[in-house]
Amino acid sequence: MAKRVLVSGGAGYIGSHVTVELIGAGYEVVVADNMSNCDMTCFEGVKKITGRDDIPFYQIDCCDYEAVTRLFDEQGIDAVIHFAAFKAVGESVAEPIMYYRNNLVSFLNILEAAKNHGGCNVLFSSSATVYGEAEDLPVTEQTPRLPATSPYGNTKQMCEDILRDVVLATAGFGGAGDSDAGVAAGGQGPVKGIALRYFNPIGAHPSALIGELPRGVPNNLVPFITQTAIGKRECLSIFGNDYPTEDGTCLRDYIDIVDLAKAHVAAVSRMIDGRMKEGYEIFNVGTGRPVSVHELVTAFEKVNGLKLNYKFAPRRPGDVVAIWADTSLANEELGWKAERSVEDTLASAWAWEKYLAGK
Repeated sequence: MAKRVLVSGGAGYIGSHVTVELIGAGYEVVVADNMSNCDMTCFEGVKKITGRDDIPFYQIDCCDYEAVTRLFDEQGIDAVIHFAAFKAVGESVAEPIMYYRNNLVSFLNILEAAKNHGGCNVLFSSSATVYGEAEDLPVTEQTPRLPATSPYGNTKQMCEDILRDVVLATAGFGGAGDSDAGVAAGGQGPVKGIALRYFNPIGAHPSALIGELPRGVPNNLVPFITQTAIGKRECLSIFGNDYPTEDGTCLRDYIDIVDLAKAHVAAVSRMIDGRMKEGYEIFNVGTGRPVSVHELVTAFEKVNGLKLNYKFAPRRPGDVVAIWADTSLANEELGWKAERSVEDTLASAWAWEKYLAGK
């Protein structure tokens, strides 16, 4: 019988791509989303790509514990991938209470429901922001976490710690149906966890049926690029050209969204198949190649034969100068590696923007 995976925040950008890859790998998927930061466009795209009209969908807020519990009661979840969080660095600086309440309470509810329903595998959507202004690059999983540069980054650090502590606390519970532990189905069970620290997801599915769909002014670079290219935005702002880098703009590790989604499938399979070496594990998910913001903009122009109207603007609060990954641990342990080129990724982002314009 196929294992069932709950994708919280599954109607959003990353969640929709992960749902496609999970279904392609033979998993049954349940999607939960409160739709606060998306509409049904990507979920409908998922159904078209997979040919599945029967994907269970719960429009719930994961900050509502009773709603989360009902979902677990009804679906029998084997693993959870948790994306249900606010994610804009600048907004988190301006609205820290909103970020701490949503990002922490939603994850606590998922963990409590997982523990109280016989135990579960939990994959947490973490971020390279946990490294802060790292002194040595590229960062490895052993790179010390520095104080977060934003409340958003701080919630990622805190949720990693919460997951680790819950794994340790539940390790002796035994699983549902374990004859030695005598735990009945629905009783408390162990939580095992993986935190994927990923870098800068960009691009869209090759079908152009799902992609990044921000509400209002985009917080991420690539949708701002594509919206400027198609005429939705008058001008693209590059925040800061006075950083201590070769061209003065920030350095980032931009990873294709489909590559990123496949890493989630590899991590879930590792948990479900019992191949974890510890109850709690951490993996970097990136390309290992730094690309500057300005380089990405000019690459988009070249790949798609376009000329963008852009300007340099003051630095944004919370942005680090440079960050990119050492992905050797994920390559070796998960059997996963980023494959798509930046050029292919930027072409897919433009195809998605044109698809939206034609809807």
